[in-house]
Amino acid sequence: MKPIASEWAAKAEGDFAIVERESRARKNPSYDGVCFHAQQCAEKYLKARLAEAGVEFAKIHDLVALLDQAVAVEPMWEVYRVDLAFLSDFAVSFRYPGESADRESALDAHRRCRDFRTAARRALGLPA
Repeated sequence: MKPIASEWAAKAEGDFAIVERESRARKNPSYDGVCFHAQQCAEKYLKARLAEAGVEFAKIHDLVALLDQAVAVEPMWEVYRVDLAFLSDFAVSFRYPGESADRESALDAHRRCRDFRTAARRALGLPA
């Protein structure tokens, strides 16, 4: 794997570790954190795959726009469009006052992130 793709994957794993940790928390779980880091994990795996394929991408957080680029090299990822659109909203929405995630949306974000992470790791030749 190219070094830059490996770096993106490592960063994605850091976000996934936070998703896992906060999803298990019994006291004061950060549902906002789960949702945000689920989005970040998916974003970084998209960027890892694009970097591995030598595809340039903008500094954006829109998962659907990144997916539009990624399906050229991973056409089967089209099945994740709805999941990535769902996660994409969490890049900003829960980071500021006025809106907060609940347990249900955090569990949903965790599941969608986990499923995409598995596909991304396989595509990158990493253990799922």
